Amino acid sequence: MENPIDAPPSDHAEPSEVEPALEAALPSQRDDETDFQRPPGDARLAKAPALLVTQGKHRFYTLVLPSDLLAATCTVEARLDNPIDGFQRLLDKKRAREIADYIDSGFGSVPSAIILSAQPRAQLHFDRQSGELTFRKDPRSFLIIDGQHRVYGFNLAAKSVKVPVVVYNRLTRAQECQLFVDINTKQRPVPPELLLDIRRLSESETEAEALLHNVFDLFSNDEKSVLAGLLSPSERRKGKISRVTFNAALKSIDKAFVDASPQDVYQVLNAYLRACLNGLRYHGAEANIVNPALFKALILLFANVAERVSDRYGGRYTTQNFEDILGPFFRKLKKNELPKPATGHLALYENYRKTLSSGFSLKQWLFA
Repeated sequence: MENPIDAPPSDHAEPSEVEPALEAALPSQRDDETDFQRPPGDARLAKAPALLVTQGKHRFYTLVLPSDLLAATCTVEARLDNPIDGFQRLLDKKRAREIADYIDSGFGSVPSAIILSAQPRAQLHFDRQSGELTFRKDPRSFLIIDGQHRVYGFNLAAKSVKVPVVVYNRLTRAQECQLFVDINTKQRPVPPELLLDIRRLSESETEAEALLHNVFDLFSNDEKSVLAGLLSPSERRKGKISRVTFNAALKSIDKAFVDASPQDVYQVLNAYLRACLNGLRYHGAEANIVNPALFKALILLFANVAERVSDRYGGRYTTQNFEDILGPFFRKLKKNELPKPATGHLALYENYRKTLSSGFSLKQWLFA
């Protein structure tokens, strides 16, 4: 049986005239009173309690539908499949499967509404007195404006769930396209920095995430931190190292800190970064420590430098011992390499690694 989500798009006809003129708003309906009810008689029809909402010149219905009915009555028109009238992106089935697994886990909840546009096949009808919206159970009754991955994911889930739905009626194709554009451009996603910062509140941090969170907080709050005043925990700000940049940098060397406590990681990295800052100061470039590419490259270089400190000083990771290794390194560099314009952190690291190794002699190591 053809899945309506994967079904080819239908031709867009003139809007249905079945819906009567609506002039009055409906009384409110409790969420727990919006159970779907199958009307007696015609099995081809479905109906559900709905509310009419007016926003400026626009009106739409809000209702709750079971996910299996939603999947059985919706279609999409991907731009690639229909370059004339289509406007949706192609379905990412991996993302849909993740939504299904999230729902089936028993802990998942996706409360955001699916946005639909009723098509002529729906024969949409609203009864003002009963407050019920009736439509045909046709695979192309509704065109998905927003939420195709949720609809498909709900359909893949083992259990049926109730889904909040918004239904527009009598939209032209131009209006449907504009609604899609508005939804996907007017809304601003939550910054990843904020999501990382509040992840602890959701009690969903992994052990590795908790370590990074605690180390960042130590760098941010400890008065002896070399990065004091240079970090931004919940947003991206010019002249600051964000939590996202910080975490990405430390993840690249996480094997160096297996079984280490946040305090131990902080103490060693703080000494190392202070030595780096002093090296940058030699070139008058200490302000560049907040440059994301430079910061990530220097963190990547940590393992190379720490290995030399361990061999020479028996694992005493002090700022002075780091400076003994980094001093010659920074003196070999030019200011325009800190960082090199338009160069990513991996390329910077490779250049720094080679510079660190150049001129190294066994005599220097044995008799330092």
